[in-house]
Amino acid sequence: MSRSRRPRGARAAALALVLALVGLLGGAFVTGRATSAAAADTVPGWTATRTITREHLAADGSTEPVDSRTVTVAVDRTQDLRGRERVAVTWTGARPSAGRTVSPYGYDGTNQEYPVVILQCRGLDDPTLPVAQQLSPETCWTSTYLQRIGQASPASAVWRHDRYATDAERGDQSTAVDWPEACAQLPPSLLSQRLVPFRAANGTVYPSCSDTTIAPESAVDAALPAAELAAFTRSDGTGEANVEIRTATENESLGCSTDVPCSLVVIPIMGISCLDGDATCRGDGSFEAGSSNFGNLGVDDAVSARYWWSASNWRNRFAAPLSFALPPDACDVLDDRAPVDMYGSELLNQASLQWAPAYCLRADRFKFRHNRMSESSALRLLGSGGAVAAFVSEPAQTSTVPLGYAPVAVTGFAVAYVADLPDNAGEVQDLRLTPRLLAKLLTQSYPASSSGQAHPGMADNPLALNTDPEFTELNPGLSLTAEEARATMLSLSEQSDVMTALTAYIAADTEAMAFVHGEADPWGMVVNPSYKDIALPRADWPMLDTFVRDINRECEKLNPSPYLGLVAAPVTRLRTVAEAVLDAWPNVQTQCTRSTTSDPWKFGRIARQGYGSRFMLGLVSLGDAERFGLRTAALRTAGTGPDATFVEASPASMASALTVADQTAPGAPFLLDRTALPADAYPGTMVVHAAAALSGLSASDAGHVAELVRIATTEGQVPGSGNGQLPDGYLPITSDGPTAALLASAQAVASAIEAQSGPMVVPVSAPVVAAPVPHPVGAAAAFPTASARAPANPFLAAATGPVPTTGLAADKAPETAQARAAGTTIAERSGTANAALPTTLSVALGGAVGAPLLRLFTTRRRSA
Repeated sequence: MSRSRRPRGARAAALALVLALVGLLGGAFVTGRATSAAAADTVPGWTATRTITREHLAADGSTEPVDSRTVTVAVDRTQDLRGRERVAVTWTGARPSAGRTVSPYGYDGTNQEYPVVILQCRGLDDPTLPVAQQLSPETCWTSTYLQRIGQASPASAVWRHDRYATDAERGDQSTAVDWPEACAQLPPSLLSQRLVPFRAANGTVYPSCSDTTIAPESAVDAALPAAELAAFTRSDGTGEANVEIRTATENESLGCSTDVPCSLVVIPIMGISCLDGDATCRGDGSFEAGSSNFGNLGVDDAVSARYWWSASNWRNRFAAPLSFALPPDACDVLDDRAPVDMYGSELLNQASLQWAPAYCLRADRFKFRHNRMSESSALRLLGSGGAVAAFVSEPAQTSTVPLGYAPVAVTGFAVAYVADLPDNAGEVQDLRLTPRLLAKLLTQSYPASSSGQAHPGMADNPLALNTDPEFTELNPGLSLTAEEARATMLSLSEQSDVMTALTAYIAADTEAMAFVHGEADPWGMVVNPSYKDIALPRADWPMLDTFVRDINRECEKLNPSPYLGLVAAPVTRLRTVAEAVLDAWPNVQTQCTRSTTSDPWKFGRIARQGYGSRFMLGLVSLGDAERFGLRTAALRTAGTGPDATFVEASPASMASALTVADQTAPGAPFLLDRTALPADAYPGTMVVHAAAALSGLSASDAGHVAELVRIATTEGQVPGSGNGQLPDGYLPITSDGPTAALLASAQAVASAIEAQSGPMVVPVSAPVVAAPVPHPVGAAAAFPTASARAPANPFLAAATGPVPTTGLAADKAPETAQARAAGTTIAERSGTANAALPTTLSVALGGAVGAPLLRLFTTRRRSA
């Protein structure tokens, strides 16, 4: 998916139409809409152009121009940022880089010539602010002290010849009386030294001359990998990089938050401008433009990233101011009222997180808290009276009370990946997967290593996905080195509607099911015997393989464990999977480890993958994929071989999937028939519902749930990054197109929940709704009209007589995981509409609204 930006005029026009429709439907939502409209009208990107130079000072005092470039830097998003979100930085006009290293991150990236250094710094580049609020090299974050210290022989200390530095900065600082005691004070004849200490948000100054004198979040084995980088500029002067943003939640010392502004600093390295004729300072590089430095050879310090902090480099900086969304615990901190807890689908997390402040910061709305847990567990709580609502995509197996399912979000799952091309040629931009390849990964049918080939029945299978002929035919040019992490897809260990949807996609494919039932693929690969004939679809994925490899390692002798289970090592949260892909850190648990030499050996997680040799897959939510800037695979929908149809998540492809989403009864969930998906439909599309009892709830609880549904499906569907808006990764529910039926049903279910009168029925005089004019989405064909789907939806056609009680539809797989109320806790409140909306909405009113909103749905960029 790719994130695009819309002009303000288009946003304003769409939002004006929304406000007009809201006025027709009732004034209950107008107050909340006004805030959302203002936020959505703000274009969050940033760009700047300036001329940057390198110029030496001649002996006669004149200036010797060396290089001058007009550089433009753009950042695609700078507002309402959240922790670990990635933003896209692009530039033009920079000097081409040389000596490309294997990794651009942290200290590894400094060993290049003419790179573009990108760092996150506390403060703003505004000289009118108090000094403490201005950014400086001392407020810029680096992951190692080596990026903050100058240490060189007197003859090669290039910073000592910087014409733009002060006399104190050019002097030998290690002789100064205020040199930190914790740092070695060497005689100038031996080594010149310069420190760039880090000044933390709380005022603590870290000398940063060693691993013991840096900020606590900074270390070789830090919890998070380096985020700062030295990016490569192509021969045409252009380049791009996805940069991870850290907030005070992830990096307390840096301290970026809603109260502490920060900046993204971009420094195109031009080389140090010299005060004199020093030959080292005047160096212009030892590598050719566009060349590589995979051997990590020495580079010309004068044009490297090593001295990004020198005055000559620092003066050429671009500084994009950043603003941040409220932290995840904002509602708990700012609102002391008791929350109304609702439980369930992790697919809703990113939306709930963004909606939360719009509810809890208003006194006229109740405090709502979304507690992530498996949908089946949430439904059990709902049935026992332990929850007032559950967020689910699939219906309950059984229910002692009638349930109503109100659609509140359209989103889904994705297979995220991080993969590098051979020879450090960059990241893989596109990846294609088939249902059979996903079946191979889930059934642990790749042996993963030479010792794994001893697994009965799998001796002739490819070791890993990237050596599978089916995969390489679809994805040529990737590395053929087999590793354990390339033999698996990180997935879930607990029940989830996501797993039901994924395995339903596999079950709908004849090739995939033939493989599961024991038929070899065209290249001879067969299913792991432990999973042959496993029943699909299912809500959980069991670890059935029992093969223990015979290998002479102490930890395997002490802890004999099923090998392929250690390779798969599923986790309990989709968020955990997303962060693993973001960090290129597989959860493969085959590393022999121990804390001390006297401790027994045990299995542990393998190391993070190095830049240039990364390859891992993970099952994630579309919301997480968008927030973290993860690339996601295109999934096959029709045909076979390389010429088959593969579809990525997009507004058009998700809308197409909804054309086969139907209800079995009024108020029942919208379920996608994955055997009937159109070729242009994204198979991972899912609808998240707020399920609640239609009788037996207290008036207060029923009102809270109804209120949540009404606001979530109106102002909560306005795309944007502000409080109360709909984040990327979700298709807005609007009053026309394929989502019209969802909106109508949501409002009707909200009224039924509030009324608490029992099972829903089709109104005797339900009107026949006129079809809206279809609207195109991007380059895609027009949406199907609402009338085309009318026979399948009781709310969009006239009918008489009672209908069955909801909540008793399709069976789900047996439970295998207990409820987990802990995890991501998201608070929000909703509450403007006290009066119920009509049971049946007039979809025709929104014909001019849905398409502008849908075109505002943004998708993830594809930059490297």
